[in-house]
Amino acid sequence: MREVTLKKQPVELHKILKFEGMVPSGGVAKLAIESGDVLVNGEVETRKRKKMVAGDVIEFNGEVIRLVGEETD
Repeated sequence: MREVTLKKQPVELHKILKFEGMVPSGGVAKLAIESGDVLVNGEVETRKRKKMVAGDVIEFNGEVIRLVGEETD
């Protein structure tokens, strides 16, 4: 599992898949989500615009990422 730091929250699920290189494009991200291939916090998520925040865990294609908030000092 790798951690991904969010600079702003919330972020839509399909954008995270795209920007983290889990899919080659936003269109592929949307298709994967709509097909039920993406798990969020252990459950199938089919809403491509699902708002993701720190603490959420995304699983897709054998890869697992945990979202963390940006540290503020």
